[in-house]
Amino acid sequence: MLICLALAILTVIVFWQLKDCGFISFDDPMYVYENATVQSGLNANSIKSAFSPELAKLSGHWHPLTWLSWMLDYELFGLNASGFHLVNLLFHVLNTLLLFLVLRRMTKALWPSAFVAALFAIHPLHVESVAWIAERKDVLSTFFWMLTLGAYSYYVESPGWKRYVFVLLFFVLGLLSKPMLITLPFVLLLLDYWPLNRFSEIKPAQKIQPQVLQARNSDQSKKKSKKKQVAKGSLEAQKPLVVAKPAEPEFKWSLIFPLVWEKVPLFVLAALSSSVTYLAAQSVGAVASTKALPLSVRIGNAFVSYITYIGKMFWPANLAVFYPYPKPLMSWQVWGAILFLVTVTGIVIWRAKKSPYLLTGWLWYLSILVPVIGIVQAGPQAMADRYTYLSLIGLFLIAAWGVPDLLKKLHYRKEILTAVSVLIILGLSMKTWIQVGYWQDSLTLYDHSLKVTVNSWLIHYNRGVVYGNLGNTSLAIDDYSRAIEIAPRYVSPYINRGIAYAKLGNYSQAIKDYDKAIEIKPRYSSLYNNRGNAFIHLGNYSQAIKDYSRAIEIKPDYAEAHYGRGLAYAKLDDYRQALENFNKTIEIKPDFALAFYNRSATHLKLGNNSLAVKDLQRAAILGHVNAKNILKSQGISW
Repeated sequence: MLICLALAILTVIVFWQLKDCGFISFDDPMYVYENATVQSGLNANSIKSAFSPELAKLSGHWHPLTWLSWMLDYELFGLNASGFHLVNLLFHVLNTLLLFLVLRRMTKALWPSAFVAALFAIHPLHVESVAWIAERKDVLSTFFWMLTLGAYSYYVESPGWKRYVFVLLFFVLGLLSKPMLITLPFVLLLLDYWPLNRFSEIKPAQKIQPQVLQARNSDQSKKKSKKKQVAKGSLEAQKPLVVAKPAEPEFKWSLIFPLVWEKVPLFVLAALSSSVTYLAAQSVGAVASTKALPLSVRIGNAFVSYITYIGKMFWPANLAVFYPYPKPLMSWQVWGAILFLVTVTGIVIWRAKKSPYLLTGWLWYLSILVPVIGIVQAGPQAMADRYTYLSLIGLFLIAAWGVPDLLKKLHYRKEILTAVSVLIILGLSMKTWIQVGYWQDSLTLYDHSLKVTVNSWLIHYNRGVVYGNLGNTSLAIDDYSRAIEIAPRYVSPYINRGIAYAKLGNYSQAIKDYDKAIEIKPRYSSLYNNRGNAFIHLGNYSQAIKDYSRAIEIKPDYAEAHYGRGLAYAKLDDYRQALENFNKTIEIKPDFALAFYNRSATHLKLGNNSLAVKDLQRAAILGHVNAKNILKSQGISW
């Protein structure tokens, strides 16, 4: 109980700065503060949407339970970011405690279990999963991962379908939180090997026949009664003394098949979740094609990433919210990584019988990273700190059981291990405290990321968006330009730089950026709408109409494009066509104040004064300032 309390207090202290952190502009808008479904709170429609393909297509992942958790947060806290952060922290604390309790139950080892839980709680690589509101899926899915492990240990103690149902239930809830749990059935097999020892059978105790003690009586002159006593003692001594040799587990291949068969329902659920996730990611273009990112590059990066994660576990420096794909890796880096992984795996297998925790810990680490190591690339990142949230537990197991094993002959072993463990925990806690501080706001996070990474085009772009929202257009353009310089085929910086140039009145430069963006992404309707707007400002109304028409062809219900085309026709004095477009705009978007205002002007040009007044009144009600002033000047109520 005291250990649980200490773990909880340590975790809260290290992450307590989160209460003062805000949302960041990286994914948080999509998931929370610009998401109308989440901001509708928990209701029948939002719950239905959470399970529908609509939100899955938005994010590229199907995680309905995570959507529901954000909706509940909004019900409780509104758009107060502190509430969202503290819920993330609460789940992290619960995950830490559950990890300790599950390991304690499975291994019966108190202090190694506590050390693993402490490393999990305060390692700097885990800051991203806890501090990023968009990564609620990490802490929530891990919560159900730990509950699944707890239910499984309970099931193993007395197998039966009633207990197995809880394993299935928690696993399903975990998959509904984040599909990364697809590796959990394999991890359960690893735990069957160690520490649950289900791959082995206990040998019956061996009976050992000790040497029979023969009573000798050299004194032939003793009395007959004495001889009888000696004879009686001799008979008792001749009875074999049975000594039981300690039982040892004996590995049996025949036990493996039933354990695999037992987990078939879990593997089936994992396969279904994988399929749904892949389809969702593919639908939004989140899965990179082999043309954009060749398979050979992905495989090489995957091997190097395995080693990089290990390096950052030991020395967690230069942590960033985004790691761009490096320039082509040197062949020695890839082959060196492969050699290291093969060598360690060979050693682990060789030592498996004497040190079974090595096999479980190492394969835990390797297997959990498989879905996110980049062979099937989802997203532009080469690697991510959040992917270590579960995977590093395997390496922590090796450290917690392996180091004491290596030092078992050392004098003052207990004192040395205690001192070193405390120093490690203190050092990591301080580093984590510093790392949490970088998540205070978007600019602080992006500035830090750009200091510790090279060619981080996505962060330059994101920082440009923040500068743009703050009204610092020139700095925004600088960041967009740097992003374009690094990643010239990335379309978003061209779009946003075009918008920024348009704000500065540089419409010719804006059109150049829109031209380049259209070249990269020719079926992006908003690009044609934006370019049409720029052409209107330059007085090229015919070209503007062509662009608006192309936008409407791609997206027929595009209200802004219908409105822009209406303006262009009005500028060309084609009021009938203008009226038709304004009508369509209002049909699609009935609260479009500008459309009512300009339709009013069109009615006046066509001599429909009464209709013009009605439209002005409607525009005034919707908040159009000019409409209000015109009506006031004419003494017309609205």
